[in-house]
Amino acid sequence: MNMPLSLEWAIITNGLEERIGEKDNVFHLQLPGYRLFPMDQEIDIMRQEESEHIGTAIITELKWAEEQTTIIYQLTSLYSVN
Repeated sequence: MNMPLSLEWAIITNGLEERIGEKDNVFHLQLPGYRLFPMDQEIDIMRQEESEHIGTAIITELKWAEEQTTIIYQLTSLYSVN
């Protein structure tokens, strides 16, 4: 049985990120398919695939289930709020 896997070098949110509770700058994002991200190191964040980087984050948790990838990441810098 095959499992398609995509290697990612940036977080592309498409506006679907959700802030987690009262924690500062910690977000939850669920993406379709199985994706592998660098863990515990800063990577770029973009709103759309062809847009400019809006900041950097560190992914602290990654989970694969039911053909979806769920990540928890902490925003480490923000370039623009718009």
